[in-house]
Amino acid sequence: MDCIFCKIIKKEIPAEVVFEDKAIIAFKDIKPIASVHIVIIPKKHINSVVNLKKEDEVLMGKLIMTAKKIADDLKVSEKGYKLLIRVGRGGGQEVDHIHLHLLAC
Repeated sequence: MDCIFCKIIKKEIPAEVVFEDKAIIAFKDIKPIASVHIVIIPKKHINSVVNLKKEDEVLMGKLIMTAKKIADDLKVSEKGYKLLIRVGRGGGQEVDHIHLHLLAC
């Protein structure tokens, strides 16, 4: 598979990791669009939201809860932040591996 995010998960490509457990990895975006721009991805390869299955419901909840933890750790929760999932090329998705952006100033 030629997925850049899967290569990050396998440590074949370096990334500035801010969180990792057995199901999720989060790292600083290499082209940030905000002062804080973290990409949070499941280690399970899922192309996009349109490819989610019922069995992925818990994993997607874990993605959101991980974003909350990272926002708390980075002390941006009180001020506020955005969570963004782009879906398909028309929605701005550039990498075919579902991912959640955490954005804050």
